[in-house]
Amino acid sequence: MTRVPHAGEFLFWGFRPPRELLRAGLGTLEKQVIEIVWASAEVTVRDVHARLDGKVAYTTVMTTLDRLFRKGLLARTKRARAFVYSASATREQLDQIVASDVVSGLLAGEWAAPLPFLSNLVEAVGERDRALLDELDRLVRTKRRQLARAGTRPATAGDAIDPATNEREEP
Repeated sequence: MTRVPHAGEFLFWGFRPPRELLRAGLGTLEKQVIEIVWASAEVTVRDVHARLDGKVAYTTVMTTLDRLFRKGLLARTKRARAFVYSASATREQLDQIVASDVVSGLLAGEWAAPLPFLSNLVEAVGERDRALLDELDRLVRTKRRQLARAGTRPATAGDAIDPATNEREEP
């Protein structure tokens, strides 16, 4: 089914929530394997192979774990003759990293316009959940206090942002 935008709404093909972005970057088997790893503290190839009920070849499981390790999603240590794998980050931490990258991308670059993005964020949060809007307000107040203690001021809409560092350029 094709989604049709409402009046005044643009449809950005491929723009997905952070969890979907993370999942889109993984193959079907990689998704299954990372879920197994998240459910356990540590796993071996044999553990994952057994959890997949032997539906996938042992060597395929080994290759998949190695790919996830090379992508930075898993850590591994050698014990005896086998590697033991663990998640490099929790599901929630990975969601936060992806969300941070999405927001940074929206606030940087040639098309960056922070005010429309922020006002739409507040609108979307307000429509979804009043408690979430209160939490957003609390987070903003906390960040302002942290910046005040550090002796820095938050960037304003008129500040120039260095796209290379995504930080405010001093006048």
